[in-house]
Amino acid sequence: MAEELWVASLGQVPYEEAVALQEDIRAARHAGEVPDVLLLLEHPPVYTRGRRSRASDLPMGEDWYRLQGIEVCDSDRGGGATYHGPGQLVGYPIMRVRDVPLYVHTVEAAVIAALGDEGIDAQVRDGLTGVWTGDAKIGSIGVHVSRGVTTHGFAVNVENDLQPFEWIVPCGIEGVRMSSVLEETGRPGGMPGFRERVAVRFAQAFGRSTRTVSAARLAELGPQPVAGA
Repeated sequence: MAEELWVASLGQVPYEEAVALQEDIRAARHAGEVPDVLLLLEHPPVYTRGRRSRASDLPMGEDWYRLQGIEVCDSDRGGGATYHGPGQLVGYPIMRVRDVPLYVHTVEAAVIAALGDEGIDAQVRDGLTGVWTGDAKIGSIGVHVSRGVTTHGFAVNVENDLQPFEWIVPCGIEGVRMSSVLEETGRPGGMPGFRERVAVRFAQAFGRSTRTVSAARLAELGPQPVAGA
């Protein structure tokens, strides 16, 4: 029987809250209290800076971005700066892994398969992490691994505003063009179906069976109040 993968669809979650939730789940995964988990969610507008980010990746300066209503946060994931916003599907797998390059390749393959289900021909590019369609990038990947358990993960542009990518150097790649499922297919309202396809393809890629869990169940994994406090 295939190992279980918990899948939770959480709606829109502020970035820092999602980071804290991942840490709680990672602690539970280290302790063997839960199986591997995949969080699927969206973020309010935010730029995140990975471990390879440079100051020049956000050339307008943090104050300018915040005036546009976009938060700026640092992250311990790999990669450079990127944008998250409503209409972009973000996936945070909290999983035990032994081979990190193979793990990243498998995540890319799952995203490519889900995009294929939408009729989008997607692929990887030599020397670059992420997923591309034609000459445009449609999916980004940045992970962190601590004691063999992952956090952070992937983001796929579904029907989000692409303009904020033009105000930065996404993933440290000068002049990159970004695309989305909506841009490629012309079909609006595709987030619910695409989210389901990603969950299915991700589980298939890793040979797992899925179990849907609620946000309330995940909240039980966080620090518990001390009795009498």
